[in-house]
Amino acid sequence: MSITTKRGDNGKTDLMFGRRVSKNHPRILAVGGIDELNASLGIVRVYSNDDLELIDKIEIIQKDLIILMGEISTLPKDMELYEEKGFEHFGVERVQNLDNWIKEIEDRDVSLDGWALPGSSGSHVSAHLDYSRVICRRAERGCINLGEDLGESVLVYLNRLSDLLWLMARDKDATSSS
Repeated sequence: MSITTKRGDNGKTDLMFGRRVSKNHPRILAVGGIDELNASLGIVRVYSNDDLELIDKIEIIQKDLIILMGEISTLPKDMELYEEKGFEHFGVERVQNLDNWIKEIEDRDVSLDGWALPGSSGSHVSAHLDYSRVICRRAERGCINLGEDLGESVLVYLNRLSDLLWLMARDKDATSSS
């Protein structure tokens, strides 16, 4: 089976369950932003070398994002089919996970007043975390455009994730300068 189907040559693509939409449909734009975030986090993982704790957390986030993309790629009228097929919903427990990680970093007194200058510490990981954070903010804006078609946890998760990525970058700044 080839990845090249030629079905997208006319500017259309599939949502879950074969629903055809334009490639600039708000759902496709939202999923694209999350997909870009996931790829960016892959770069963070590659550069994290021996920081197994960070690598594990990023992998969990990446898996969350895949679930999130599936749910966003499903129209509300197909949500029952989504559930019947056994696909996972994006729930509040994922937000709680991020909140716990944020607290861990804040408990180490990792913070900064004012603006941070991405890349100033010379840490590749920190710079990529900052870049992932801005991609996350863009993905969040893309999801906002979907309105009430999303579960409440989606926007909260993306907002909290950008906070976590900012803190992770500052944490890497602190460890690379010490």
